[in-house]
Amino acid sequence: MTKNGSNSINPPLWLLAELTYRCPLHCAYCSNPVNLGDPDDELSTEQWKRVLEQGRELGAVQLGFSGGEPLLRKDLEELVAHAHQLGYYTNLITSSVGMTEKRIEALKLAGLDHIQISFQSADPDLNDAIAGKRNAFQHKKAMFKAVKDHGFPMVMNAVITRQNIESIEAIMALAIELDADYVELATSQYYGWALHNRDALLPSREQIERAENQVNALRDRQQGVGPKFIFVTPDYHEDRPKPCMSGWGNIFLNVAPDGKALPCHSAAMLDLPHPNVKDHSISDIWYDSESFNRFRGFDWMPEPCRSCNEKEKDFGGCRCQALLLTGDPANADPVCSKSPHHHVIEEAVHRANQSCHSEALARTVKNSQLILSVKP
Repeated sequence: MTKNGSNSINPPLWLLAELTYRCPLHCAYCSNPVNLGDPDDELSTEQWKRVLEQGRELGAVQLGFSGGEPLLRKDLEELVAHAHQLGYYTNLITSSVGMTEKRIEALKLAGLDHIQISFQSADPDLNDAIAGKRNAFQHKKAMFKAVKDHGFPMVMNAVITRQNIESIEAIMALAIELDADYVELATSQYYGWALHNRDALLPSREQIERAENQVNALRDRQQGVGPKFIFVTPDYHEDRPKPCMSGWGNIFLNVAPDGKALPCHSAAMLDLPHPNVKDHSISDIWYDSESFNRFRGFDWMPEPCRSCNEKEKDFGGCRCQALLLTGDPANADPVCSKSPHHHVIEEAVHRANQSCHSEALARTVKNSQLILSVKP
């Protein structure tokens, strides 16, 4: 319910605290902004605590601590404890680099509910090559096991690109070995560095279909036993857009390291007056700010979205993707086959299909790293 009594805007359910954009890894598919900003502008401990308090008062119940790498914040345990006291269900989204058993114990004591650890591959050398950090794989395995030993529900995440999609069965085998509870096989979404490197990362349609068949075959063999595998197809290979964040300003509120409040992870790229939690309350931002109201509902939609009978399912798709690929965030997401800009998606997929079958790109994955622009 809005402050003036209207039922048209519900309170946010999910708050994501991007504590820092700093990260020890250098993944070429990273969706963080190409321009990460100044670390000196990060919110202080007390400022983050006020954000958490205001978000909880507004109605948010699920809280993610993310980044960058949130373990780089020395106050992480203090923020987790504060969130626990406020009644949030808390989730740490981490590469595990910087994690130790001592920190795991401290996070457990602070009341953390859930941990998600990312892997880049099941092969140690490939994992470390993609991550851009030596010995990362062995550390991830050790920390995953330590986290399980401390009783946390565990999600294993692997971003799937052309670099690792051919070894998806090995990634699933690793998840079973580590006794993961959930496994997100999340094909890369193309923002930030991932968009910059898209032509080297986007799998072919044939690779996606083969990978999905492999995941489904394992599910059938499992018969409900073992990790739950979630395979997320890249929307470039769909003809309808994803309902980005379940609708603009609908259930999700993201706070960037410098305090910008955003309706999605990538919305800072849009030419909107993004309010900052240093200057405004979460309530005022959620209900009254121009940026959160700009693409709410359906009245803002041009054709073909305005008259589309599926607009209440996909909300016109992703505003950031519309901007990146068409130049106007109000356009229909070009993933949609009804979009007049759908050809830009078809061209990207065509290039991926050709590249994956050409001898020029039939080198080893290690050598293909040379064509990527690696995040500093």
